[in-house]
Amino acid sequence: MLRVGMLTSGGDCQALNATMRAIVKTLAFKTEGKVEVYGFLDGYQGLIYNRYTRLSPEDFAGSLTHGGTILGTSRTPFKELDKPTADGVQKVPAMVSNYRKLGLDCLFMLGGNGSTKTANRLSQEGLNVIALPKTIDNDTWGTDMTFGFTSAVEVATKCIDDIRTTATSHGRVFVIEIMGHKVGWIPLYAGVAGGADVILLPEIPYDIDNVVEAIDEAHADGERYAIIVAAEGAISKEDAALSKKEYKAKLAKRVMPSVAYEIADQIAARTDREVRVAVPGHTQRGGQPDAQDRIFAMQCGVEAAMGCLEGKYGFMVSQRKSRMCRVPLKDVAGKLKYVDPDGEMVREARDLGISFGDR
Repeated sequence: MLRVGMLTSGGDCQALNATMRAIVKTLAFKTEGKVEVYGFLDGYQGLIYNRYTRLSPEDFAGSLTHGGTILGTSRTPFKELDKPTADGVQKVPAMVSNYRKLGLDCLFMLGGNGSTKTANRLSQEGLNVIALPKTIDNDTWGTDMTFGFTSAVEVATKCIDDIRTTATSHGRVFVIEIMGHKVGWIPLYAGVAGGADVILLPEIPYDIDNVVEAIDEAHADGERYAIIVAAEGAISKEDAALSKKEYKAKLAKRVMPSVAYEIADQIAARTDREVRVAVPGHTQRGGQPDAQDRIFAMQCGVEAAMGCLEGKYGFMVSQRKSRMCRVPLKDVAGKLKYVDPDGEMVREARDLGISFGDR
């Protein structure tokens, strides 16, 4: 008999259910004996407190198109992993103990960067762990793609498309804040797909005067409106020059709701243009997975399940140059995949005339 555990950790996204479905269906199809699947509820919290539900292929009927996660999810910060819970439970020993009590052969963990660090810690504790790269931010090191990313880009792009009609009608400048705290993959792709005039990323500090210049150039070219796509972690050159401590202190004193409102206020002060802000927020995590995410979810689930059946553990499923592969957890944990300011996508966007506010 094969006994496996499964959990979804960190922020939710559109293709979690589709990925779990692929794992369970592959194990059921490829295993001659009985397979028991234990789905831990609310991420690592379920493993810590041994809260789980038994799963079968039938539980995933129709789940290919359902966003979110049927297991629930939560955040268990890696930096607090060795701190006991509020009721005194030691997290790592509890997870190891519950894994062994259930007699699990493998734990499948669907999560992003922080969750993968915890998966690596459990692997170091002797558990058989396989990670699958989940995050809308596409910032997991070691893989070209993460599931959730293309669906989030689709939502963000539609927001830009929808804003364009009202921006055109009133001749307004719109600052659209797109998710991306430390990395800017979603705003980069959505900004290009949505035809933004300016894209502001955490990796490329901007000068507000350059942003205003790009707006003026769009107006000179006959556009009644301008679209600025700003990552939630977009940062000015002045702020980028601050130390981490100084910048954190400045953010604590911020009176505006977010960076998009600051940028809009600065544009309004420097021009006679009418400026508005749009924040799609958590809609970027919601809704159905798009076709690409469903396909990638299948690829990840099958690869992870086959690794388990082969007795191979301690890796994260990855896609590199359109091929599925496996990357050791120890090589992935604690690393982020940033947008390269000199990379191909940024260079092509610049050649198209899109400004990144840095020049």
